[in-house]
Amino acid sequence: MTENVADFAGTLTVEQFKGGQSNPTYRLVTPSRSYVLRRKPPGGLVPGAHAVEREARVQQALGAQGYPVARIHGLCTDDATIGTWFYVMDMVEGRIFWDATFPDVGRDERPAYFDEMNRAMAQLHSYDPEEIGLGDYGKPGNYFARQIGRWTRQYLADELAGRNEDMDALISWLPENIPPGDETSVVHGDMRCDNMIFHPTEPRVLAVL
Repeated sequence: MTENVADFAGTLTVEQFKGGQSNPTYRLVTPSRSYVLRRKPPGGLVPGAHAVEREARVQQALGAQGYPVARIHGLCTDDATIGTWFYVMDMVEGRIFWDATFPDVGRDERPAYFDEMNRAMAQLHSYDPEEIGLGDYGKPGNYFARQIGRWTRQYLADELAGRNEDMDALISWLPENIPPGDETSVVHGDMRCDNMIFHPTEPRVLAVL
């Protein structure tokens, strides 16, 4: 940490965050500030899963555009350090709302929070991957066709679930009715209120997780 994280100093206390993260996540506490460490889980992993290196790369690219994400301090791809790959980022202090109805926010104030969520989502979707250094990230083009093909195969392979006439009709209809155009932009994949850190008192997103 001293060698790779700017301004790191002092003793270090490690606390694991509770919850079912696919990548174990820890709070690193020093006398002056806190950081967050995310690592791959130990053991044999499915190829392509738990890709902390992709998380770090995307957050760095978005942060360079002024998008609200935690600052990345470094990525370690040496298993010998703590047993698996990991990265370290800033600890962003704020509020996380676990209930999408925002029950702890006054009724008249809630629209501002929903507007802010939509603003953060729209800003993310406005980025062209090529322009922010993510042109080689993922597979460009034919997104809808690939999604339809993937979920069709999943459906047909699930013998226990059986078959559904409406699904069978969709499988025939969807490939013939893919919308024209193939614009590519950045999307989150799991955009919801508990993947956002809000300002302690304002309807403002400080970081998207």
